Amino acid sequence: MKIVKTILKLIVWLAVLGGLGYGGWRYFDSKKVAAEVVTYRTAPIQRTDIYRTVEATGTVQPIKEVEVGAQVNGRIVKLFVDYNSTVTNGQVVALVDPQVYEANYKSALGELHSNEANVKKCQSILTLAEKTLKRKQELVKSSMAPVADYDTALEARDTAIASLEAAQASVERSQASVSQAKANLDYCTIISPVNGIVIVRSVDEGQTVVSSMNAVPVFKIATDLKRIQVEATVPEADIGNVREGQDVSFTVDAYPGLKFAGTVKQVRMASSTTSSVVTYPVIIEADNLGGKLYPGMTANISVHIAEAKGVWAVTSAAFRFKPPASPADGVPAAGPAPTPSPAATKDGKDARKALYLLGEDGQPEKVMVEVGLNDGNFTEIKSPTDFADRVAVLGVNAAPPKGLTGPTAGGSNPFMPRPPNAKKPNAGPKAP
Repeated sequence: MKIVKTILKLIVWLAVLGGLGYGGWRYFDSKKVAAEVVTYRTAPIQRTDIYRTVEATGTVQPIKEVEVGAQVNGRIVKLFVDYNSTVTNGQVVALVDPQVYEANYKSALGELHSNEANVKKCQSILTLAEKTLKRKQELVKSSMAPVADYDTALEARDTAIASLEAAQASVERSQASVSQAKANLDYCTIISPVNGIVIVRSVDEGQTVVSSMNAVPVFKIATDLKRIQVEATVPEADIGNVREGQDVSFTVDAYPGLKFAGTVKQVRMASSTTSSVVTYPVIIEADNLGGKLYPGMTANISVHIAEAKGVWAVTSAAFRFKPPASPADGVPAAGPAPTPSPAATKDGKDARKALYLLGEDGQPEKVMVEVGLNDGNFTEIKSPTDFADRVAVLGVNAAPPKGLTGPTAGGSNPFMPRPPNAKKPNAGPKAP
């Protein structure tokens, strides 16, 4: 009986000791797990090209376009070209019914001939009047004719001169009428004043055009679509950064993913205000390679105002990371910042920024860096200049994803923006 009781006591003590041991093991294991669950979101530091741009929208237009119109009234009897037709300078593009204008021209021409004949008649009368005056003058000198006959002959000569001048003036008026009638007749034949392509046709055959003070539009011709211009509207907040000669890249909705290159040709001062927003027109010229760009297309424009090629860069979000204040929070507190070099100071203040890199021990390491160009997503790092295979800390994860352990579990954020020339990382083969 005593042996049984002893065995029971031993079992109880063993159970108590086992429970205490299990509890201690769970306690210290939980501390270990708590120390291991801190993970960091990271982003790589890599060499890339950074462009600082001014964004705007604009409309594709021909560099020069000419509106060809009808300067006379009448019915369009023939159209010799249509949309997209290539025309040359002096080519006939349309014909207005010339019947009325031909009649007017012939009438004016006949009036001119009549007035020219009247001039010849007046010249003959003047010649006779001058001869009569000369005879009367000799008879008066010989006292063979009264002075009154001389006065009558003189008056007749002067009247003949006035009649001749009036006839000559009538000829000049008739010549002007003939010129006007001829011009109107010529206007019936509409010709192209330039080499180019027809982009607009405003009338049809058989349609009557009525020209009053202005010419009636018939065609609109773009002189050359091998080069085009884009008229962009840039807000006043950005116009100060835009200069003539800057490179421009733009896209159009018709060709997704295809970029066109151009140059700022002119920054105009003619501002416009829409809904209290002041904008300025900026003219951009570009080659129309392959004739892909059509007048009227909407262009999404990026004016390159600054660039840095082949530089170390990191996502700008990395500079917003601040580690917890004490090691009790899971991240060691940052040590004192190193003394800034003279090159990294401005007006006696440190112009550098703090960047936290993931160290070999899996913990953030503070590094003071000098930054450069910022395009809104990425920031250039001017110094130091050695960041091979280094990653920057973006933030802290509460716990690693299920099935992953280690200080870098969770890795980089897949939703962070990538540098313009960075390659997409290989995702590896799909799981079976």
